[in-house]
Amino acid sequence: MDIFEAIKTRRSMGLVKDEPVPNDVIAKILEAGNWAPSHHRTEPWRFYVLTGAGRKPLGEALVKIAKENMESPESEESKAKLEKTAGKPLRAPLIITVAVEPSDNPKVIEIEEYGAAYAAAQNMLLAAHALGLAGIWRTGKPCYHTSMNKLFGLSDKGKVLGFLYFGYPKKEAPAGKRKDVSGCITWLGDEKGFDQLMKN
Repeated sequence: MDIFEAIKTRRSMGLVKDEPVPNDVIAKILEAGNWAPSHHRTEPWRFYVLTGAGRKPLGEALVKIAKENMESPESEESKAKLEKTAGKPLRAPLIITVAVEPSDNPKVIEIEEYGAAYAAAQNMLLAAHALGLAGIWRTGKPCYHTSMNKLFGLSDKGKVLGFLYFGYPKKEAPAGKRKDVSGCITWLGDEKGFDQLMKN
């Protein structure tokens, strides 16, 4: 698949089949992530592959975090919510947790380490799409909870940045739409022909 086609046709899709993703396909996705850019070549990304029963500890961590904000975790309503929470990681046969471990190099600017890991996540989303998978990048407050650092063995400086849910799609992805790119561009330089450029 052409890179421009992959960029424009990729969609966030969580509706996937239970069919396992082959290891060779997973390896290609991970390799794509590993080729993201990083300042000072720190390669600060960390990837955790969750399949089969390996997804259940994530559900348990999500339940533990959810309980912290419940007044009555033992109520029937709360139990139903917690059961649903525990099952969230089972919505896709493959989850790749993306985390960052910022370098201790004094020359490194920490926010750039996050940027590198986010770039790795985008690489993997595009690679998965090109390989025929559907994917969705899930985040939210539980993602950044200290329980996640413990679950994935990250340092105090480390941080989980998101969960990439992958699987073979149950339906065709809808057509996408974006605002006209000209609305977010400021051209600093020779503007001759800029209007014509954006029309092409």
